[in-house]
Parts: sequence; structure tokens; C-alpha cells
Amino acid sequence: MSSPAQSLGETLSQSPAQNLVQSVDWLAIAPPTITAVVGLAVLVADLFVKDARKSLLGWISVAGLAASALMLLPLIDGDRSTFCLTGDADVCSYTADTFTLAIQFLVLGGALLTALLSVTAVRDADRGLPEGEFWFLLLSSAAGAALLPASRDLATLIVALEVASLPAFALVGLRQGDRRSSEAALKFFLSSVTATAVSLMGISFVYASTGTLHLTQVADRIQHVDGQLTTLAQTGVVLTLVGFAFKTAAVPFHFWVPDTYVGAPLPIAAYLSVVGKAVGFSGLILVTVIALPSYADVWGPALAALAALTMTVGNVGALRQQATRAYSAVRLLAWSSVGQAGYLLVPIAAAAYSADPERSIGSTVAYALMYAAVNLGAFAVAALVGRTKSSNRVADYRGLYASNPLTALLLAFFLLCLAGLPPGVIGLFAKVTVFSAAVDAGLGWLAVVMAVNVVIALFYYLQWTALLFRAPKGATVKHRVPAPVTAAITLTAVLAVALSGAPQLILRFADSGLF
Repeated sequence: MSSPAQSLGETLSQSPAQNLVQSVDWLAIAPPTITAVVGLAVLVADLFVKDARKSLLGWISVAGLAASALMLLPLIDGDRSTFCLTGDADVCSYTADTFTLAIQFLVLGGALLTALLSVTAVRDADRGLPEGEFWFLLLSSAAGAALLPASRDLATLIVALEVASLPAFALVGLRQGDRRSSEAALKFFLSSVTATAVSLMGISFVYASTGTLHLTQVADRIQHVDGQLTTLAQTGVVLTLVGFAFKTAAVPFHFWVPDTYVGAPLPIAAYLSVVGKAVGFSGLILVTVIALPSYADVWGPALAALAALTMTVGNVGALRQQATRAYSAVRLLAWSSVGQAGYLLVPIAAAAYSADPERSIGSTVAYALMYAAVNLGAFAVAALVGRTKSSNRVADYRGLYASNPLTALLLAFFLLCLAGLPPGVIGLFAKVTVFSAAVDAGLGWLAVVMAVNVVIALFYYLQWTALLFRAPKGATVKHRVPAPVTAAITLTAVLAVALSGAPQLILRFADSGLF
């Protein structure tokens, strides 16, 4: 005869509530968690820190992002998952695999460099940027961006996407009394909210037809949807893809990019050009390759067409920029980033036709890592020049070599990497990898379109590079380089040079399993 205590124990052991209890792998979730905790700490500390010592908040943020990035090192040894279903340990909401770690490194590294640039920008704004709010918003966005590549269910994916996006709206429009900043934030907000609404509707249709939000289960069940729900599932797939196309700034959903980059503080423009794109592309990869491989015949041609259109419109837009127009340097980088988004889309489209989609996705990851390093470097130099030339025109860079030889050489190197020309070896190899992904998948026409666009891009990249070494008009102006900006330029330069010397460090992603 069992005792009351034993009966109670058996009842509790059979309670449905037990199925809701999950163990948490704190090491796996450490990178985004540390970033979020430091963000909250900075927000609270802002209440107690005197105005004269507000710069301390910036350095705390830099330290927090560096700590988050270092927490990626213990995760390199193997895949780790957490928040898994109790009945099926293979179905999880958070997975730290090779793909996750590569994108988290890009996100946290990009946020760290943005923070270094922002330390000086916030100080120069002379209270035009509220420091506590600025650092809290930046860290919150970085936390969401770091969470997104690890997301393995649609609910976590969309929450991470919005945690990354919502603070970015505020960061763009945070400058007080700046009409351009407010206009840029409004355009960014309206386009992103539209994208979110479309994505949510698509995800709800997918959930209604499959009965699950986990990506691996969606991939299995969407192939066997009841006939009455087939149209609903197909509509959900299309709407979800359209929503993510907004997030990646793919044409025709790119209209917000130039004005947003010009209106935002320059470090935030750099952040959006790299981290914002990483968020959109990693989400797009997870949805297409993991959740919807059976719909490759739908998203493959669509992404290939978007890639061709995006790179063409982006490069033509950059080519049309006038060197003497105000903010033309930032606008050129903005249009260039649209063109680069087209290159990043090519391997994702190729994954639909490839027998080894992981290899194609690896090409996108490799290209994204290259692009992040050199584009942040170009923005760092633009931030330096913008300290003395507030209009930041391309013409303002004429004769930069005469006043700042090392800075001019580094900017030339960054631009040559983006163009894919030696000595920017990593840019050349990254482009070749993307070409190979398209050709191997049988998308020869897309490779031809990319080749034409690379030639178009060569013109404006080389034109800007040549301007750096021309004789300056008037007296040369020495650019005083603050320590944080020096650190940002140095880090990007070291990374770009190291990758050019050992491109296999990132090109190996194109030959290894990511998931």
C-alpha cells in the first residue's frame, strides 16, 4: 500500500506542467544574453551617472560587446541546442551551430566597431544624442540580431527580428532637432513595419497549414498539407519571402536605404549596412533552406530575379552619384550596399538548384564576413572625414593622401576589396566564390549579370580611389583621429589584411556543413 507522499509524487510526475519545464544551456545563449543584460545595466546606470561622466556608459557598452563576442569561443567545438521539445530533443528553438556562430561573430563584431565609432560621435553631438538611451538601444538591437541566427522556430525568429529592428528606428531618429534624422526614421519605420506585417501574415498562414512553428517540423509537414490548405500554405510561403525581402533591402523594397543612411548618425548607418543586412539574410536563409526546401521551385527563381534586379539598381544608383552633391559619399556607400545585397542573394538563390545547398549558403556567409569587415572600414574613414567636412561629399576626399597618407591608403584598400581587385584579395576570392555558386547551380545567366555589375561597380570604386591621390584643392586639412575611431579603423584594416593574406579563414564556410 503506497503512502500519501508516494501518491502525491506520482501525480506530480504525471502533471502536464512538467512537460513545460525545460533545461537551459546558459553557455549556448550567453552571447545575446550578455549583450541584453549589459544594455539594461547601462540604462539603469544612466540614472545615476553625472553628465560629466556619461562617456563611461559608452566604454561599458564596448566592454559588454567584446565580452559577448569572446563567449563565442567556447561554442566552437560543437553544436549546442536548448529550449527543445520534451518529447523530441531534436526539435529545438535555439541552436548554436557553425552558421549561428559565424553570423553572431559578424553581428557582435559589427556592433563592437559601431560602438567604437559611436563613442566619438555621441561626444561630438554635444548632447544632441542622449547617451543612456543611445547605448541601450544599440545593445538591445545587437542582442536581437545575435539571437536571430540561432532561432529555429518562426516565433523566436520574428521576435528576434523585431528586437533587432525596433531599436534601430529610434537610433536613426534619435538626433534632437534634426529634420533629416526624423524623416529617415519615418521612412525606415514605415517600410519595416510593412515588412513585419507581411511576414507575420505569411507565418500565420504557414502555421495554420502545418500546425507547427519549428522550422524542421515545418519542412516535413508542409510537404503533406491537406489539399484544402495547399493554397493557404503557398500564399504563406510567398508572403513570408516578401517580408524578408523588405528586411534585406532587396529591390524594389530598397527605397528607404539612401535617405535613412544620410539621416542617421554615421555609425548607425554603418551598423545598418552590415548588421541590418546580416539580420535579414540570416532570417531569409533559415526560412528558405531549413523550413521551406520543398518550395525551392518557388523561392529559387524569385530570389534569382531579385538578386539580378538588386545588384543592377544598386550599382547604377551608386554610379549616378555626383561627387559635389552633399552627403554623396554616404549615398554612394548606401547604393553600394544595395548592390552588395544583390551579390549576397545569389548563393541563396543557387541553393534552390544545388545538390549541396549548404555549400551555396556557405558562399553567402563567406561573402558577408568579407563585406562586413571592409564596409565598416570604409564607414569608419567616412566618419573621420565627416568630422571636418560635415557635408561628407565624395569631392571632400580629394587629396586625402596628402593630409592623411595612412588613412587614404586604408580607404583605397577597403574600396578595392569591395570592387574585388588586388590587393583586395579577399574581395576577389569572395566574388569568385559567389560566381562559382551560381555556375555550379546552373544559373549561368545570373553569373553573367553579376559579371556586368562587377564591371559597373569598378568604375565608381576606382573613381573614388583615384580621387584620394589627386592634388588637393587649396590647403590640406589634417584630420585629428580620436582614439576610438583609430581603434575602429585599425581593427577593420587588420581583419581585411589578414583575410586577404589567408582567405581560407572565411572561404572554408563554402566547403563545410553549416547546419
